[in-house]
Amino acid sequence: MRAKGICYDTGFVRNGSNSREHFDPDLVEKELTIIRDDLHCNAVHITGGDPERLEVTARCAARLGLEIWFSPYPLDLTADEILTLLVDCAERAERLRTQGAEVVFITGAELSVMNHGFLEGGSTDERLAWLLGDPARRPERFAAVGNRLNAFLREAVAAVRERFHGKVSYAAIQFEAVDWDLFDFTTFELIRSAEVADRFRDAVRSLVAQPKPVAITGFGTATWRGAGDVAPRSMEILETDAVTGAPLRLTGLYERDEAGQAAYLRELLEIFDSEGVDSAFVFLFALYNLPHRPDGDPRDDLDLASLGIVKVLEDRRGDTYPDLPWEPKAAFAAIADHYRNG
Repeated sequence: MRAKGICYDTGFVRNGSNSREHFDPDLVEKELTIIRDDLHCNAVHITGGDPERLEVTARCAARLGLEIWFSPYPLDLTADEILTLLVDCAERAERLRTQGAEVVFITGAELSVMNHGFLEGGSTDERLAWLLGDPARRPERFAAVGNRLNAFLREAVAAVRERFHGKVSYAAIQFEAVDWDLFDFTTFELIRSAEVADRFRDAVRSLVAQPKPVAITGFGTATWRGAGDVAPRSMEILETDAVTGAPLRLTGLYERDEAGQAAYLRELLEIFDSEGVDSAFVFLFALYNLPHRPDGDPRDDLDLASLGIVKVLEDRRGDTYPDLPWEPKAAFAAIADHYRNG
């Protein structure tokens, strides 16, 4: 692969609340340095809903010589609100690009299910239920989603390209049927579950056979035994606040399986590498709102639901990196080995 990367979360914003409560630029710089030097990444997919945080993180990545995939992530926004966010971020990304950074701009991700106006329903769950609930009407509904999304993307990409003069893509779910003529890369949120495992490699091969370079974002799994079988639903063991969406506790008792998470990522990276994917970004480095709590009620160990490759610590520093509030999982070493030797 040309770009060996990981996703770096600056905080997902929903209803004015940021999932990463504390954002420290000094910590960001330390983590990005580890991503470059210890994970052996040459690219980073920087995502989140706060434009200022995205720019701060991207500037740090530029200083470290990493290729930047600048990726605003709208959540529960209207089309007009999405466009405002994208335009703001495009201007910030262009400032970085003109100063010499390698920047790809991502014009949103999974917009149809994560935001308003493309599917019926007031929440992600309601939108997916509407889309998939009646098998007989799925083709009709898929087509309608594609039409609405592409109409929006034509407007959004035109506005982005007025302000940003580098390469542009969009992180798609396959059913969205994106018009890839608008973009420089075809980029997919491509996650393997047990039900598609037997044809996953062939699906990757068919994507790579298309004319444009392929990037894969959004692939990963949580840290409990069996999570890889149900990815992308492996975070559904998490109970959340009905109003704020804040994580509360696990829905039951689950067994930690860091080796399983590591094996899952190792297998997917091998597939992407051997089938000629241009760029891959593991999802993700850390989720600061899902801390590791090994003591007390097992349902409070939110890290089991996390796709992060490090486990966030609440009340102490790590052992591997004594000045940082986390400890690497087995997946950390698996990714580092693949990227170092690939």
